[in-house]
Amino acid sequence: MSPFRSPRNTQPRNTQPRHTEPQLPSEMPEVIVQRSARRKKTVSAHFSGESVILAVPQSATRREVEQWKTTLVPKIVAKRERAQRNARRRSTDDGLWRMAQELSANYLDGKARPTEVKWSSRQNTRWGSATPSTGVIRISTRLATVPDWVLETVVLHELVHLLEAHHNDRFWSLARRHPKANDAAQFLDGVAWADANPRGGPAATV
Repeated sequence: MSPFRSPRNTQPRNTQPRHTEPQLPSEMPEVIVQRSARRKKTVSAHFSGESVILAVPQSATRREVEQWKTTLVPKIVAKRERAQRNARRRSTDDGLWRMAQELSANYLDGKARPTEVKWSSRQNTRWGSATPSTGVIRISTRLATVPDWVLETVVLHELVHLLEAHHNDRFWSLARRHPKANDAAQFLDGVAWADANPRGGPAATV
């Protein structure tokens, strides 16, 4: 809540709504234009490393390409910067704790009550762990940059372990209450495969 401040003057203020321009990124990356004969009208942009790939129709004019550079690309960059800011906020133990509290309330009726939720750099073969006797949950730092919905499913998984130690029917009925539980499992399988394949190491599990 913002602190109360007394008005500086008694002059009537303009009550018309102000138009706020969207905040654009301070620095723009290199833009690589890729023309495709298969594209007729659609245009897309995505990051490849630190550059943005702008995919346009083969017939697009220079003027159209420049317009897309100034309208579409800044939105892609701003979206990435927002995601990075969110990742930094949740990268703290406090961020994990807040996420765990919200997940417990939303999916477990607040019954899972951890005593501590923290990041751990020692979770090399697991995405997370929970100790029901102490209520401590540890989440692998390898998940620090995954999408929110993926991290949420892992945290929820460990919260359920505080209620049910074994992977039985009751456990899965609770853990799968997250609407993206199946998608997240596939995402993590892909990450584990990519991690394990190049060096032949063990895949991470939960």
